[in-house]
Amino acid sequence: MRIHHLNCGSMCPPLGSLINERGLLVCHVLLVEAPGGLVLVDTGMGTDDCDPARTRIHRAFRTLVRPRLERAETALAQVEALGFRAADVRHLVLTHLDLDHAGGISDFPHARVHLHGPELDAALRPRGRDRLRYIQAQWAHGPDWASHRADPGGERWHGFECVRDLPGLPPEILLVPLAGHSRGHAGVAIDGGDGWLLHAGDAYFYHGEMEPEARCTRLLSAFQALDDSDRKTRIANQKRLRELALQHADVRVFCAHDPVELERARAAAGTAVAAQVAS
Repeated sequence: MRIHHLNCGSMCPPLGSLINERGLLVCHVLLVEAPGGLVLVDTGMGTDDCDPARTRIHRAFRTLVRPRLERAETALAQVEALGFRAADVRHLVLTHLDLDHAGGISDFPHARVHLHGPELDAALRPRGRDRLRYIQAQWAHGPDWASHRADPGGERWHGFECVRDLPGLPPEILLVPLAGHSRGHAGVAIDGGDGWLLHAGDAYFYHGEMEPEARCTRLLSAFQALDDSDRKTRIANQKRLRELALQHADVRVFCAHDPVELERARAAAGTAVAAQVAS
């Protein structure tokens, strides 16, 4: 399976230099050329989000995070630029339904949308702070939801429990429960043939959190604490991800918003393609 690493939403918050080295955040989305059709892991900002007259992104987010909201950065535009059609995208696999991950759902109305069951429950029946977290208009078209529940007797994957494959998708794509940031947050693991990729969504925000001496910028640390749903679980899952990244060279772990990790993933993918051509 060929895997493309896309940025489907640049965000340029004030004091960006205090957030990370690049002074911006990205929406790291995967486009997988799988047997039977294309698969998107997360969707970033959608076409309607980028239309000033129709945008569903509330003013507070636009002021605090300053997303560029450029149509050229949407998953749909990038899928088309690669020579595919929206209808070629058969499946969307989401880490969670925050607005910067779910905006592109409406651009692929015929795709099946896979996610962890507790996340769909939280989004469709929000309570408390969840009422501010989710934007119902992003899925007002009525997606073909595929809600997957963790199976206590399910598979283990590198120490993570209740990991499951997804009906209709290749067995090389797995949903990995990673609650904490949101109630039903999950990671998505993909066997790329030369090793595993683990899209960890918003389980962490900064590449330094996966280093032996974990570190994070103060602003991103504060944001993660402000925005989590279960701090104890979030921190425990970050520790498990760090152990995975450090102990398993065959697994590349990355989060959704770190531009350094996006650059590294693109470079690694380019090296892999070059090696395949040379062989």
